Amino acid sequence: QVQLVESGGGLVQAGGSLTLSCVASGSTRSITRMGWYRQAPGKQRELVATITTGSITNYASAVKGLFTISRDFAKNTGSLRMNSLKPEDRAVYYCNAQPIYGNDNWSQETQVTVSS
Repeated sequence: QVQLVESGGGLVQAGGSLTLSCVASGSTRSITRMGWYRQAPGKQRELVATITTGSITNYASAVKGLFTISRDFAKNTGSLRMNSLKPEDRAVYYCNAQPIYGNDNWSQETQVTVSS
């Protein structure tokens, strides 16, 4: 089992930046992929970005070139740098860890609000 603690959300003006961080503990060696998902009001949860153990990244088209995901294997942490934020980026964000076996692990929710 992997436990995830996310931090870094908040309120920012459009065009601003925020960095979300995620600290993993427990069976961290089982993690094959970490990432972030978000859920806007009235919408389904969607993938934002992921990064594999081999540092292969994947981004949603809406954030490609604006957001950057990274991972520090030694510290068992992941980060999502979000630049040029837009009001439509407003959502609840979740850190995710996919293990070799079993179900995905999720962090608590973190609110990101972008004012226009």
